[in-house]
Amino acid sequence: MEHWYIPATIIPGIGLLILSTSNLLVNLSTEIKTLIVEVTLKEVLIKRKLKQLKLLNSAMVFLYVAVASFVISALISGVYKSVETSFDSAIYITIAGIISALLGLIALIVYSFRAVKIRQDQFNNKC
Repeated sequence: MEHWYIPATIIPGIGLLILSTSNLLVNLSTEIKTLIVEVTLKEVLIKRKLKQLKLLNSAMVFLYVAVASFVISALISGVYKSVETSFDSAIYITIAGIISALLGLIALIVYSFRAVKIRQDQFNNKC
C-alpha cells in the first residue's frame, strides 16, 4: 500500500462514532435500570430495550474492530514501506476494517429505527 497513512486518517471519525455510541449505551442502560426499578413493571418494554442495548453493544464491537484493523494496517504498511518490500497484506486488513465499520454503522441505523418505533409505541400506549 503506497499511502500507508490513509487507514490512520479514518480512525478519528470512527472514534467520534464510538464516543456517541458509548453515550447512547450509557443513557439506554440508565433508562433500563429506571424501568426495572419502577413499580409498574413493563416487561415487554424492558425486553425491547435490552435488545436495543445488545444491538448498541454489537455496534461498539464492530467499531472497535474497525479501529484496530486500521491501526494494524497503517503499522504494517508503514513498516513494510520502510524496508521497501512489495508485501501488501495491509490492504486486506484495511478492507476488513472498512467492512467492520460498515457493519457497526448498519447496527446503529437499525438501532435508530427501532428506537423511534419504541418511543412511538410508548406514546401510543399512554393515550
